[in-house]
Amino acid sequence: MTSSYAFWLAGRQATGEDTFDVTSPWDGRLVGTVSVPTDAQVEEAVAAAHAVREEFAATPAHVRAAALDHVSRRLVERTEEFAQLISAENGKPVKWARGEVGRAVSVFRFAAEEARRFNGGEAQRLDTDAGGQGRLALTRRFPKGVVLGIAPFNFPLNLCAHKIAPAIAAGVPIILKPAPATPLSGLIIGDLLAETELPAGSWSILPVANDKMPALVKDERLPVISFTGSEKVGYAIMDSVPRKHCTLELGGNGAAVVLADWASDADLDWAATRIATFSNYQGGQSCISVQRVIVDAAVHDRLVPRIVAAVEAQVTGDPSDPKTDVGPLVSEDAARRVESWVSEAVGAGAELLTGGERDGASYTPTVLTDLPADTTLAREEVFGPVLSIVKVNGEAEAFAAVNDSKYGLQAGVFTHDLQAAFRAHRALEVGGVIVGDVPSYRADQMPYGGAKQSGVGREGVRFAMDDYTYERVMVLTGIDL
Repeated sequence: MTSSYAFWLAGRQATGEDTFDVTSPWDGRLVGTVSVPTDAQVEEAVAAAHAVREEFAATPAHVRAAALDHVSRRLVERTEEFAQLISAENGKPVKWARGEVGRAVSVFRFAAEEARRFNGGEAQRLDTDAGGQGRLALTRRFPKGVVLGIAPFNFPLNLCAHKIAPAIAAGVPIILKPAPATPLSGLIIGDLLAETELPAGSWSILPVANDKMPALVKDERLPVISFTGSEKVGYAIMDSVPRKHCTLELGGNGAAVVLADWASDADLDWAATRIATFSNYQGGQSCISVQRVIVDAAVHDRLVPRIVAAVEAQVTGDPSDPKTDVGPLVSEDAARRVESWVSEAVGAGAELLTGGERDGASYTPTVLTDLPADTTLAREEVFGPVLSIVKVNGEAEAFAAVNDSKYGLQAGVFTHDLQAAFRAHRALEVGGVIVGDVPSYRADQMPYGGAKQSGVGREGVRFAMDDYTYERVMVLTGIDL
């Protein structure tokens, strides 16, 4: 693993005048030193992307698909290297980091598949009215323009993949900005892309400082912005460029509902294990981590001790240890914020069932109950290893509790009742309802995004490709249909 990282400017490696260090949130060791592009180099990348638009859109599908297949294969070959890097810069336990690499492998593979079948065109006969006799409409999709992809720290490889892969598949140039805390995983995607035949300018990976981003966001040559991150930053971006197309994935406070029919010992053990695992699996730093557990009174008293026991069984410690389930948060400041929110909740009357201790950037997996509705922890996304449990009476009350939030990303509903599953799908104001499991399940090919303040638009390879492109109709006249 090298210690110095160049960035990627229009498909080639480059260095700037300044650098910054990336350190491990676990032990503070230096993971890598990153070169920062100058303003002139950022301008060069934007100009190159803008200039190559038509050429890249016209690139044959097999060329784009081959490049994506190549990246997917190379990720497989370098899985352990990438996993170790993710773990080092992010603090993610290496077993979860390996899973993240596996997901990125799939994202690039899905994108290769979509590149081969996307934009084939849809024909529509127009002689359904007399005025359309002899006319046929052919609809195809074309790029809206260069994409500015802004990725977060919590999945530093896979969420970079979710920006880059759909753009390449659709023939859309992209400038990717990885998160300042975790830029290395995104930067070494460039190692793999540079091995392909993609045209120069079709992609750049630039670790631009956050204070330099407003000018880049407003650049008219970047008409599409795909952002994953905090609600505050996402809406600030959208408000600053109201005429641009923005896809925002802004997080949530994921709810897991356990209904009365999920009542056998095996059912409750499964729910407890899944809830404990996916409240803590990235240190709670996932937009669809379990934060709220909403339990029917009929099973509440049997489930709660199981959840507490399963949370306490989570192995915490060194993220490089394959046995570790829960590593540190991304920074000590992040852990201090979680600590303050839990302290506020306990001070307001919440009962702490387990956890609630901080050590540097690490925070022990924590379970609360009787959480007052007006506390920060009840209203906001904690992005830490903390869950709260609430008892409800019946399905309607449970679904109302899920919806009593400004967020609506995903929800999990533990039930065997097919009718209840469909009622949940209709009633819950979220982007996804996961039946029989926690809200933390995501398949990378499915549409992923939220309702309310969880964002706008959808990720998921084909759905991102739709966001990056628009429909253009051609009408043929004098056709003998």
